[in-house]
Amino acid sequence: MTIHDWPIDERPREKLLARGPAALSDAELLALFLGSGFGGRDAVQTARDLLQAHGPLRVLLDRPASELTRLPGLGPARSCALAAGLELAHRYLAAELQQGDCVGENPSAVGRYLQHRLRGQAREVFMALFLDNRHRLLACEELFQGTINAAPVYPREVVRRALLHNAAAVILSHNHPSGDPEPSAADTRITRELQQALAMVDVRLLDHFVVGEGRPVSFAERGLLPKPSARPHG
Repeated sequence: MTIHDWPIDERPREKLLARGPAALSDAELLALFLGSGFGGRDAVQTARDLLQAHGPLRVLLDRPASELTRLPGLGPARSCALAAGLELAHRYLAAELQQGDCVGENPSAVGRYLQHRLRGQAREVFMALFLDNRHRLLACEELFQGTINAAPVYPREVVRRALLHNAAAVILSHNHPSGDPEPSAADTRITRELQQALAMVDVRLLDHFVVGEGRPVSFAERGLLPKPSARPHG
């Protein structure tokens, strides 16, 4: 029995058209990318097999396309389609942070973008969003990469990049490959060091997001960004 033999309202494509993509299960969504089954199984069952053996969904899709090609039921064409779909999602989220938009007024969009960008990275990655004096996005850069549990962060380099972009404010982010987004003592310490270093060149640190499983943790939301000390004059 193939999917074409199913009742119309149970077929993934027809269900999506009638009820929207949110009505589909992970396996049904994946089946739409597969298009057909493998080894005598229909596309939905093939998708279920993939998720059971190599999932859940995010774990499966975090694999590079070159690795996906080796899984049963995939191959170069389907793996490339999945990788392209993820990149489309990445660019869609990035479009919410287009240069010229006021990023400071949309922390939810910032969190979603950083989560999509950093979650699932095998190593710790530290990045920064550089903003103008109206908190519009100037640039987004990955500054440092490290090991599975740490990335070296150099305040002087962060300041240098902020000055290069003529930034008035910065939003920082890094991921925890362990999946736990709770800030560590080291995270808090380096954030304060960066805040002080940026303040010396009149650049404000607006927030620091830690990305893991679930919702990113915002330093600003947690009240972990103290007001910078006043600079001495004269």
